[in-house]
Amino acid sequence: MVENYLRATGFYHVSRIGVIRGFHPMLAALVERWRPETHTFVLLIGEVTVTLEDVAHIFGLPIDGEPVSGWTDSSGEFVQSQGIAIFGREPSVNGNVKSYIKLGWVRRIRDAEPLDTDESIRRYVRCHIFCLLGSTLFTDKSTAYAHAKYLPLLRDFERIHTYSWGSACLAHLYKALCRASRYDTKEMDGPLNLLFVWAWERMPCLAPVPRQTLPPAVESFGTDHSVVIKTVETFRHDIDYMQEFEWRPYDGLFVPDDLHPHIEVCDIIAPLLSFECGTLRTK
Repeated sequence: MVENYLRATGFYHVSRIGVIRGFHPMLAALVERWRPETHTFVLLIGEVTVTLEDVAHIFGLPIDGEPVSGWTDSSGEFVQSQGIAIFGREPSVNGNVKSYIKLGWVRRIRDAEPLDTDESIRRYVRCHIFCLLGSTLFTDKSTAYAHAKYLPLLRDFERIHTYSWGSACLAHLYKALCRASRYDTKEMDGPLNLLFVWAWERMPCLAPVPRQTLPPAVESFGTDHSVVIKTVETFRHDIDYMQEFEWRPYDGLFVPDDLHPHIEVCDIIAPLLSFECGTLRTK
């Protein structure tokens, strides 16, 4: 039953993606090649970037619809009223920034739902989506909080699927990459899962190598890690001497019926809009 409600909101596919950790060397090598002026990675093979097509295939999010934007209100009254409408109770917030809601509290509320009525299931799904917004799509460096500005977009359950969550996620990734490319930035936030999977799909030479596929002589030098650990220097070398780039990695893949309308518009030239992002996207 929950699965059907998630499908109705457009968040079913992204909810099945786990958190990917431990690939910071690859991230550092990619960020070095990011150009904020064009929102592209400059490689020897040419300029490439994460596209709406990638977002649709990897996250399965809607990329056609209303902008994920609106007015924001950081007052305690706003957070309280919106929290009660979405979660059924007053939310637990960050002690320093009252407009940020604790994701750990939201998860506990979600997991306590009895799922015995339509309203209970919808409350569960709203909680789950809010956690995805804070931990996967629009993350900050802590991944422990999500901004209350997204709550009004979840109030009308029937309208959740009408928002272009995918394009907003892509705008957030572009902004995160632009910040990370500055000389004084030491960390990067944003939808890193999207970036990692994009890199593996488009540049197979960067993909993790399962240890069980290695020859015994190589495997004997391993540890308990399930993949071969590479350094930033190794990733730089792999990118610089890459022989091929997968320009059409999704050809022949099965596309669920609910994604077909979005895949058909992924080649458009349109502005990418989100609360704090407004940038242009080209094919």
